[in-house]
Amino acid sequence: MAENKRYIAFTVPGKPVGKQRPRFSRQGTAVRTYTPRQTTEYERLVKESYIAAGGKKLEGTIGATICGYFEPPKAISKKQRQKMLSGEIGYTKKIDADNLAKSILDALNGVAYDDDAQVCLLLVYKAYAETARVEVQLKEL
Repeated sequence: MAENKRYIAFTVPGKPVGKQRPRFSRQGTAVRTYTPRQTTEYERLVKESYIAAGGKKLEGTIGATICGYFEPPKAISKKQRQKMLSGEIGYTKKIDADNLAKSILDALNGVAYDDDAQVCLLLVYKAYAETARVEVQLKEL
């Protein structure tokens, strides 16, 4: 008897954003901790993209594939650009793959799953593409 394992794929438009470290500010003797605005805005976009794709809360253990696509620099030769787009030249610049995964997985806490600790299989990929975006696939294992 096969169980029904749920699967969803969705795209987050725009340039991928990595999870930034929390910031601290002092107010008198108190220290306030806050998340940078760019991170909170990107996490909101990830949630909206998941919900717009018809995403429901997944249960049990989850496998995730996160593909971050970045546009090639404008000031390069056509030959270099073609190598980047074909995958001959990989994307090795900022942001780190682990920070990309953290921004996506943290954003989906409470929306796609109860806690990102449920993700026990993770593949993160960075590459060049004509259009910047992040493609996410989640599956109950």
